Amino acid sequence: MDTEVKGSFLQYKALFMPDSIVIVGASEDTNKPGGKILKNIIDHRYEGRLMVVNPKGNKVLGIDSYPSLKELPEIPELAIIVVPAKAVIAVFEEMAEIGVKAVIIISAGFGEKDKEGKKKEAHLLKIANENGIIMIGPNCSGFMTPYYSGKFAGIMPETKPGAIDLISGSGAFVDLVMEQAVSRGLSFSNVVNVGNSVQIGIEDLIGLYGEHYEIGGAPILMMYIESLKKPREFLSHTKRLVEKGCSIIAIKSGATDAGVRAAISHTGAMANNDTVVDTLFKKAGIIRAESKIEMIDIACVLKAIRGKFKGNHVCVITDAGGPGVIITDELERQGFKVPVLREDTQNIIGKILPPECSVLNPIDCFPSRTATQIKEILKILNEEEKDNIDVIVVMIANPGFFDNKKIYDEIAIAIKYSTIPIIPVFSSVTTCHRPLMEFASQGNFYFFDEVNLAKAMGKVLRKPKIYKKSNEVFHYDKNAVKDIIDKRGILSFSDVSKILGYLRFKMPLQVYMTSKKDVYSACEKIGFPMVMKAIGPIHKTETNGVRVGIDSQEKALSIWEELIKIEGAIAVLAQQLVVGNEIIIGCKRDDTSGHLIMFGLGGIYTEALKDMVFNMAPLTKEEAYDMITNIRGFSLIKGIRGQKGMSIEILTDYLVRIGRLVEDFPDISEIDINPIKGEGDDLYAVDARIVISPQ
Repeated sequence: MDTEVKGSFLQYKALFMPDSIVIVGASEDTNKPGGKILKNIIDHRYEGRLMVVNPKGNKVLGIDSYPSLKELPEIPELAIIVVPAKAVIAVFEEMAEIGVKAVIIISAGFGEKDKEGKKKEAHLLKIANENGIIMIGPNCSGFMTPYYSGKFAGIMPETKPGAIDLISGSGAFVDLVMEQAVSRGLSFSNVVNVGNSVQIGIEDLIGLYGEHYEIGGAPILMMYIESLKKPREFLSHTKRLVEKGCSIIAIKSGATDAGVRAAISHTGAMANNDTVVDTLFKKAGIIRAESKIEMIDIACVLKAIRGKFKGNHVCVITDAGGPGVIITDELERQGFKVPVLREDTQNIIGKILPPECSVLNPIDCFPSRTATQIKEILKILNEEEKDNIDVIVVMIANPGFFDNKKIYDEIAIAIKYSTIPIIPVFSSVTTCHRPLMEFASQGNFYFFDEVNLAKAMGKVLRKPKIYKKSNEVFHYDKNAVKDIIDKRGILSFSDVSKILGYLRFKMPLQVYMTSKKDVYSACEKIGFPMVMKAIGPIHKTETNGVRVGIDSQEKALSIWEELIKIEGAIAVLAQQLVVGNEIIIGCKRDDTSGHLIMFGLGGIYTEALKDMVFNMAPLTKEEAYDMITNIRGFSLIKGIRGQKGMSIEILTDYLVRIGRLVEDFPDISEIDINPIKGEGDDLYAVDARIVISPQ
């Protein structure tokens, strides 16, 4: 084990499973953060060595107290600072002197407050880096792990190994999510707030957590992210976690960009901050949530199905017809099937329900249902439909005829032993409040809205896949491309054509015309009908800079005269007329995340319909194929009603090659190939633009 790996493990151990902890600033007053955090650690039965630094007493809440860090009987593995902001630097310097290597700073009043606080943070960072200290915070609510509950505010549930982990940039988010999740029956393992992230941000902590995930990581990780300073590192760390079997659900706030700067390309104009987050999460295999409730819903589904759906067939059991119809509709919208049960299954279930009940699917048990009936139906489905049904949703209201607790108890038993995952929906949260609390306290979870359940199931069903990079290598003349790239700025039409040629894009017959005499040679080379375009204007259609169907030399000469006079035109391009569908392939470099690749309907439809998808370069063939097949207009590309489609294989190759190009030449700022047009295998890059960033 080399020094770096060993150091990483020691940092992980000190933060998540320390053998000794010192709290600097602990108090007898449990209404203060110092007193509260000490009490929480004591109450949750920390088994390591717990010490306190407080000059006012020999013991604080029964724990040995020492006047200063230098007088501690041993160097603590973890130090937690809960003193006023003005005293933090002095305490931190003393920690560096005695050799403490892991510190959580709870104290607030730093960069979140003012410029002076930012200066204090810079000083803390300098001390930490010079002394090999891993520092969490400041302005941090603390850590909760199965080893210790070092958190001072909000709900403090018992932590359980292998439950759910939560890493957040906000302490308040931690408290609110746990409040709502625990009431639904979920439990937590490691709960972490990074505070102001002066040294260790979300991406750094994910890296440390992921490196040692097998030691104490949970199968589900929730994340709340306000700032990502190192998206590429975040991508690498989260992909590794997902590949290890962890399901990640994340919320990213501050993702929209009301003031996206003007961009010269379609791709640049449409690749806003929210798009960057979407593509980053997709590439990492992360399920993106929009709210705390949705995050909890998704976690419940993942717990129920043990991380992955085996298939998309659902059986719905309900005691009310309306909600059964509502969830069936939503399940179908989300990509699930609610198939009719086998005839033998229907006959068996029909014998235990009144004759007026429907046993097709949904199974409508009527409000007169009993605990015994629900128990038997779940048993029958497990015996008769285990190869036909992938998930059972059981919906129980409270009509007031029977005690719902007995039904909840039977469902809890069935969940434990069923070979088919069972997800309960208990809507009567007021009249059944007490039995629902008991149900949840026993480690069971439930939904109270059937549509929320179906939507969460849909997000899990569509969980992004992680594709491993292909070993297949595409060879092209990199040196020739480099010579062009080195010119910088907006590349000329000729240079763009050369680059696309090196990448083996098909180009239509074309002639670059700067004078009238070029028109004659264009007519001779290309023939009729042909297309003529003004070279120079960004959006040629808006300046009437594109003319099609030119069928004579006289017409070509006349149109030349018109196009060359358009403001900004430096030349005119003549091209063979290409027929067929139009798509766009684009690329935009994000300064922190890298290159975003765009695919969508092209030509005038690019901005009109905005039917496009994004992913992050480089692309595997599988990722490229997914992009193509996931636009709304895919049927047009494939070909409908007798119209010829476009080769999906060639479009896939084009996307992969653009991803490879920008991977090889990261200085490429923007690419717009709009449109790629044609039918079958004859797909031509009709118009294109490439911009290289200045050095």
